[in-house]
Amino acid sequence: MSTPLESPAPPFPLRLPTPDRRALRRRAARVVDVVAHRLGPPAARRFVGATLPNHAFARPLREVFEALGATFVKFGQLVASAPGAFGDAVADEFRSCLDTGAAIPFADVRAAVELALGAPLADVFAAFEETPIGRASIAVVHRARLHDGRTVAIKVLRPEIETVVATDLRLMGPLFEFLAFRVGVPEAGQLVRMLDGFREQLAEELDLRNEARAMMHHRRLLADLDLPMIVVPEPLPALSGQRVLTMEFLDGIPIDDLAGIAALGLEPRPLVEQLVRAWLITALRDGTFHADVHAGNVLLLRDGRVGVVDWGIVGRLDARTHRFLRRTIQGALGDASAWDDVAADLIDAYGPALREGLGLDEAALAAFSRAIVEPMLTRPFAEASLGSFLAAIQGKIAEAEGRVVERRGVRGALARFRRQRRMHVGVEQYGGRGSAFDRGTFLLAKQLLYFERYGKMFLGDTSLLADRAFIESLLRAGPLSEACGRETRPCCG
Repeated sequence: MSTPLESPAPPFPLRLPTPDRRALRRRAARVVDVVAHRLGPPAARRFVGATLPNHAFARPLREVFEALGATFVKFGQLVASAPGAFGDAVADEFRSCLDTGAAIPFADVRAAVELALGAPLADVFAAFEETPIGRASIAVVHRARLHDGRTVAIKVLRPEIETVVATDLRLMGPLFEFLAFRVGVPEAGQLVRMLDGFREQLAEELDLRNEARAMMHHRRLLADLDLPMIVVPEPLPALSGQRVLTMEFLDGIPIDDLAGIAALGLEPRPLVEQLVRAWLITALRDGTFHADVHAGNVLLLRDGRVGVVDWGIVGRLDARTHRFLRRTIQGALGDASAWDDVAADLIDAYGPALREGLGLDEAALAAFSRAIVEPMLTRPFAEASLGSFLAAIQGKIAEAEGRVVERRGVRGALARFRRQRRMHVGVEQYGGRGSAFDRGTFLLAKQLLYFERYGKMFLGDTSLLADRAFIESLLRAGPLSEACGRETRPCCG
């Protein structure tokens, strides 16, 4: 059995192929055509001085993403799950990007699985359902039965998706810069900020072996802890590879399906309590966490346990961001000195945009953070909203950056952006702040919003930090990065 201090295996981002120049030109022409048709009319009205309503570009921008599909739809899903960064109206507009993707011809699925496993489908599976049980922008999931009787789920990447993603990522940067600084699409400025984290996330998701390693680590972790009601699917490495992942099939219903829960006669409260506890253990101790705990990925199983599926997105905090999270929790538990550290970290990460967005210096920000966060963490779920607080900070930053762009000329804005990009590359290269804090806090806020929803549904009379003794024991143990002797990054890489 593994020990609690075993470090999670680091992910290995896929090295994306270099896009073919001819394919790049074809895709660029398609992007230009779609953007011109969808965004041209509101851009022309703005150019002639017309007053546009708030979020006038949100719907045509969403239509651009859906028309271009694949990578753009995947990015649209981030927009839909970030109301704090984009506003509720824009996030709601992009919710259609969360719908299922197109089906893949079964012949292509068969070919991909047989190539990955090196054997005909019938030699490996007693039955393989041709209709997928899940369809996403970069992969589909099918159910099958092994010859030993086990039911499994098989995740298969879409054909040529690596080339499609590489081509789209090459075009997204110039496109978003153009929309933000030339056309004046306010949402595009935030897309520019998120692009590096999105690129990193996709590079990891496109190698399904990363997901398999994440599941294996968290299965070992759960085996060491007293959390018997939480289930992570068992991956089957012998039947998996970079483009195909075979795993245990979990039979359940989404955690927010109240009618289904009632029909099964399940009591969700103790399950949600264990789910929150398991997430806190990994976030506070490892600096890692399942970063996509929406209801479709949290299943109440028919045997009375809760299953957590789809480990393609795992949040990983650098050492400073991990410390930020831990100090925030320590502050909420009564350590008054923690709030100065929280304020310093926020200003270090976001700088002038934070001061302009909130209008607070460091001392005032420390007091503000304490006044808002402390009750958010300690009040019952029915009264609190920490995720909304973190998301609101991101929203204020986005608003401030938008005002900076609007006040400056196009050349000045572009020069500022390019300076920031050069600074970013230098910091990232030498192991400093980089974009990790932005991505980590974005994913933290996103997951806390999900947990708030489940808390309000099932734990309305208790708080996130209700089990004070348990939380304090995690904090006393120290972060896993310290146990491993690392100072700049957690053991997850």
